Amino acid sequence: MSVRLSLALEAGGFAVPETGSVFVFHPSVDADLSVLPKERVVIIQPHRPAYAFFEGQGYECVPTWDGTRRACAAVVFATRAKAQARDLIAQAAAATDGSVLIDGAKTDGIDSFLKDLRKLATPSAPISKAHGKVFWIDGGVQLPNWRADAPTDVDGYRTAAGVFSADGIDPASHMLAEALPQKLGRRGCDLGAGWGYLSRQILKRDTVETLQLVESDSIALDCARHNVSDDRASFHWADATTWSSSEPCDFVVMNPPFHTGRAAEPALGQAFIHTAAKVLTPGGQVFMVANRHLPYEVTLAERFAKVEEIAGDNRFKILFAQRPRRSKS
Repeated sequence: MSVRLSLALEAGGFAVPETGSVFVFHPSVDADLSVLPKERVVIIQPHRPAYAFFEGQGYECVPTWDGTRRACAAVVFATRAKAQARDLIAQAAAATDGSVLIDGAKTDGIDSFLKDLRKLATPSAPISKAHGKVFWIDGGVQLPNWRADAPTDVDGYRTAAGVFSADGIDPASHMLAEALPQKLGRRGCDLGAGWGYLSRQILKRDTVETLQLVESDSIALDCARHNVSDDRASFHWADATTWSSSEPCDFVVMNPPFHTGRAAEPALGQAFIHTAAKVLTPGGQVFMVANRHLPYEVTLAERFAKVEEIAGDNRFKILFAQRPRRSKS
C-alpha cells in the first residue's frame, strides 16, 4: 500500500539519496509511487499488464534485475509466493547501496519475513497500517539461501519461484492434456502458457505446424523457452486478455487463471474466452479446463456456436467450443 511507503519516508528512517536509481520490485498497478523521484525510479516487474501500466505512466521498466545494475535505494512489494518474495528481498539487498524497504500485507506473510530477517539483519521498527506492515534494512546485507538463483527442475520441466504451479505439473492442466484429441489443427495457440507443460504435450502431435505460446509472466515464459525446444513454437510475452494473433489459429488450448488475489475473478477466464474467439478461424476450436464451480459455459455459448463438456471430475471440467461468433463490438 502506498500509504505505508509514504509513512516510512515521513518517519525519516527510510531515506532516498539525492542521486542514483531507485529500484521498485513488483509493484501492483494500484501502488502509488508518487512519493518517489519518478525520473530515477526503475520498475522491476515481470507481469506484462503491470509492466505496461507503469511504462504508460512514464516509468523506466525492466522485467527482471540483470544482476549488475546498482541502486541507491530499493522498495520491495512482497508477493504471496514466499520463495519469490524472499528472492526479491535478497536481490534488492544485493543491488542496493542504501536502504531496502519491504512492504507487505499481513495476509501475504509480512510478519514472517520480518521475523526471519531479524536473524540475519537489523530491520527497523515496523510501521503498521492498512492491514500490513513496512520496514527497512540496510542494503548489502548477506541473505544466505534467500536467492532463488537456479531454476527448479520438477517432473522433467524447468520452473521458477513465484510462477504458477512451480512445484509440479498442475493437475487441471494434466487433465486437459489427457483430453486433447490426437489430431489438432495446423496452427495453434496456448493461451496463458505458463512454463510450457501443455505446449509440450500439444507439440507431440505431428499435425501441428505452428504453436504460439502467450504468457504474461516473463519468468514463466523464460522457463517455457527451455521446456519447449521445438522450432514450431513461438513465444509471446503478452497479456492474453488483450493479445491478438498475426495469423488465424485453428485451435486454442488454455487453462486460464481465475484470480489475481485471494478472491475468484471469473472475468479473467471470460476475457481469455473472448480472446480465443477473436483469434480463431471460422471453424476454429477451443479446449479449456476450469474449476468446476466457474460459470464459463455462459460466455462460451455467447461466443461459440457449439459448446460441450468433454471430460472432468468433481474438481475440474474440460470444455470444448467450436465455430466462434464474431463480436458485435
